[in-house]
Amino acid sequence: MTLRTIPLAAAQTLPVWRRPVFLLFLMAAAMPLAFSTWSALLNNFVIERAGFTGVEIGWLHTVREIPGLLAVVVIAILLLFREQVLAAVMLILLGAATAVTAWFPSLGGIMMITLLSSIGFHYFETVNQSLQLQWIDRARAPRVIGWIVAIGSAASLVAYALIVLTWRAFELSYNTVYLASGGACVLIALFCLFAYPQFEAPHPQNRHLVLRRRYWLYYALQFMAGARRQIFVVFAAFMMVEKFGFGVEQVTALMLINFLANMLIAPYLGRFISRFGEQASMLVEYGGLFCVFVLYGGLYWFDWGVWLAATLYVVDHLFFAMSFAQKTYFQKIADPADMAPTAAVAFTINHIAAVFLPAGLGYLWVTSPGAVFGLAAGMAATSFLLALLIPRHPSAGNETRLSGGDGWSAVPAE
Repeated sequence: MTLRTIPLAAAQTLPVWRRPVFLLFLMAAAMPLAFSTWSALLNNFVIERAGFTGVEIGWLHTVREIPGLLAVVVIAILLLFREQVLAAVMLILLGAATAVTAWFPSLGGIMMITLLSSIGFHYFETVNQSLQLQWIDRARAPRVIGWIVAIGSAASLVAYALIVLTWRAFELSYNTVYLASGGACVLIALFCLFAYPQFEAPHPQNRHLVLRRRYWLYYALQFMAGARRQIFVVFAAFMMVEKFGFGVEQVTALMLINFLANMLIAPYLGRFISRFGEQASMLVEYGGLFCVFVLYGGLYWFDWGVWLAATLYVVDHLFFAMSFAQKTYFQKIADPADMAPTAAVAFTINHIAAVFLPAGLGYLWVTSPGAVFGLAAGMAATSFLLALLIPRHPSAGNETRLSGGDGWSAVPAE
């Protein structure tokens, strides 16, 4: 099928399955089939097949985050490729790298294949975020993005349910599961690449690095989110395997519960943001995460049991599901031409701490796991304080409570 270009407004005349929002839904389903399956099996795979400890898992996640730190490279790549094409190609890379993960059961091999899959994941997420903000109307964005989150969670739910139901029943191997999940992602990405026309957004995107003073609060929130999330991604799941002895099907079942909850709740989170605003959503998220991380520390300080650990893991994931409030906050304050370059800059800022924290905290983990979660609680508290600066109705010129509008004082905005 020929890849023709049509204006975004004209896309509404196409069949529903060929419209831009449906394409976003498809890509939202494809990515978790590979990435979520990789995540679900990773801790058991590296412990059983490569003998990882907290030190090695920390270094692995540091390597995994390097492409995120280099997300600004996307700006240069967009001089050669359209965002829509790049998104599909990066999904193919993610799926292909996931498919062959089990072929490399050593520290060096796992790091190499993880780096490739990470390039696919991070560059896809960079352009996917830009496409969402360009293709979805601002008034509908919280609800539509909520549905996108729900669809991604549903795809993860299907993958996890299949693992739980078939892992022991059919004595599956890591290789079989990785090949199936990565291959499914590749097939959907190929369909996205060739079955859709190229949609032309009304605002051409800047193709150079964009750093604006008036976006400073968004940058700060991104930095803290990247630092805080690494502790959850790297060490919370690792804790379930190392401390409580969870097997593949138990870890997967826990993640299945997470994504079932996300699938059901994410659309309502979108409505919550539409009604009460981004600030309220972020305050609930960061306040909740502070409590969760303190309780995580208590699992080590007071030797609390596995049921509390499992409950905290699910609650933790639900709070992270609220993070798309940052997207809609930026959409309201940004120049429409800044979506693509700022998505790349934001990903880089998000990963500054993410590159260094996992390896460094891996060494702290082997001596004091509770201290790692105590540090995460401090990060959540810092994010909470930053969120207090978000106006009730953010917009260009009213980016923070320090810039006029419904803020405290007025300073010129760039």
